[in-house]
Amino acid sequence: MKLFTTIIVSSCLAAQAFGVSPVVSKSKGLPKPALIGKHKSPLRQKHAADVSPLFRDPTITRGGAIPGLDAYSEALDKNPITTKALTSLAGWFLGDLLAQVFIAGGPVDWKRLATLSFFGFIYHGPSGHYFYNWLDKQIPGTDAIPVFSKVAIDQIIWCPIFMSVFFTYLGLMNGDSLNVIGNKIKNDLLTACQGSWKVWPLVHLINFRFVPNKWRIPYINAVQIAFNMFLSLLGSKKA
Repeated sequence: MKLFTTIIVSSCLAAQAFGVSPVVSKSKGLPKPALIGKHKSPLRQKHAADVSPLFRDPTITRGGAIPGLDAYSEALDKNPITTKALTSLAGWFLGDLLAQVFIAGGPVDWKRLATLSFFGFIYHGPSGHYFYNWLDKQIPGTDAIPVFSKVAIDQIIWCPIFMSVFFTYLGLMNGDSLNVIGNKIKNDLLTACQGSWKVWPLVHLINFRFVPNKWRIPYINAVQIAFNMFLSLLGSKKA
């Protein structure tokens, strides 16, 4: 009987602590648990975030669980092109820096790093903003047919255009002639597209199915840091 009483009292205390109202037995003889009285558990108070570290009030903690996320989301709404351009700058910077340090073995070519970072800022972010907005407008929806159509357009049409612009930009920044740039595109465009086709179709299936439009460039840059390592090495190869 003592064991049964102990179990009942312990269950009431646990239920009280987690905000669950225990079922009160109508039978007499069981004393009221000593800790269940006028004072409520902190987890049951109206403003639990003010008294318990288990809760974070989103109106006080900017960004919720991820500091700065709310501010970044707001920047995407207010200044989408600039924010996406800066996001791509960071993505291309990290991609080339990692490629130079961990693949090429260093030392860091700062001119190359700045050149590729600027490409992310001046072209990748802004062009991605306009392209994905246009694509979502032309092919709305997240069902199978719209998603696969977007992936096909991205990889069959947009990918060769993007790679051609990439090689042209690098050639102009290096002072190459149009003939050299043309040879570079001729020799390496298919290789670049084949590398893209091994990575991006699956990435974009997720992108077009689940990722909201304004988050496409941040999502792509998160994946593209690794792919940019491949592009930076391919782009730095002599024609």
